[in-house]
Amino acid sequence: MDNYGKSSLAQPTPMAPDFRGNESSLVSALKTLLFFTILMVTVPIGLYFASKAYIFEGSMQMSSSDSYFYAAIVAVLAVHVVLALFVYVAWNEGSPPKRKEGKHD
Repeated sequence: MDNYGKSSLAQPTPMAPDFRGNESSLVSALKTLLFFTILMVTVPIGLYFASKAYIFEGSMQMSSSDSYFYAAIVAVLAVHVVLALFVYVAWNEGSPPKRKEGKHD
């Protein structure tokens, strides 16, 4: 009976994984997500109203109904640009920076 108690204590217990090393990458990912969330809200809405007022109604003298249509197209294109930038940044976020071929350590 004594051997049973000693043998179970002699074996090391598995430790919980240490996630502190990943904390900086998690913070970086959350900052990136927050940045692109703000861009996704502000850029299309801002471009919609700016293009409607200054480009389509102001410079091109379009009617109000036509300017709504073309400003919406500008906003949809802005959404696609922001999404493409987010995918690009997210794809390259975990990869190490590229070295220039001319430099040697």
